[in-house]
Order: sequence, then structure tokens, then C-alpha cells
Amino acid sequence: MKISRSAGYALLAVGYISQNQKKDKCVFSQDISKKYKIPLEYLLKIMQQMVKVGILRSKRGPRGGFNIGRASSQITFLNIIEAIDGPIVDGLLAFEDIKKKDKFMNKVETAYSKVIESQVKVMKEANLSSLLA
Repeated sequence: MKISRSAGYALLAVGYISQNQKKDKCVFSQDISKKYKIPLEYLLKIMQQMVKVGILRSKRGPRGGFNIGRASSQITFLNIIEAIDGPIVDGLLAFEDIKKKDKFMNKVETAYSKVIESQVKVMKEANLSSLLA
């Protein structure tokens, strides 16, 4: 399984915000952009996706910026990845026709599904709180 560059940037942004937010102050996207050398417009699109799913909250205006949208124990590694990349696909979809006809490919599919299931399990268990500890 490969995590996209956008999902990697989302992980960086969420980690940075959770470590740097203050009670009543937002974290500026420009700070994240500068620190990690991510183009600001690209980062903002990623962060807006995170706002849509409730991982981040945004505030407009001169004192605006971003905060974590819910308790860090309720934000998982999987939530962040799927917010950007969409659902993790289980199975070898490219071989769908062959699988129906070939016993070997059926076994490959079963093995691959187990790998994906174990990866998803780890990503569900790894919440923001544990990753920051």
C-alpha cells in the first residue's frame, strides 16, 4: 500500500497543528507551508479536505487559521489517509475477471486481502494521541 504525497502532507499538517495549537489561537497554514516547504495553495486544498471530514476546524479572518476538529483520541491514522486518498481498496480489482477463472489468482487475492486487513487494523488503532506520545 502506498500513501499519496497529499496524504503525507495531511499527516504532517495534522501533527503540526496538534502539537502547536494553543487554547484560543489557531495555527496558520503559512507556518506549516514554510516549515515543510509545501506550496501554500496545495496545502490549503488538503487542509480543506480535512475540515470537510471534521479532522480540522478552520476559522476565517485576521486571527483565523486551523485547529484540531475533535479529540485527538478520536482521530486515527486511517481517518487522515482516507480523508485525502479515499477508502482503502481491499483486493486486486485489476484482476477481477481473471480471479473468477483462476484458482491461483483467487489464492493471491486471499493473501493480499489479509495484508490489507492487517494494515487497516494498525491504522485504525493508531490514533493521534498515541502518535504524539
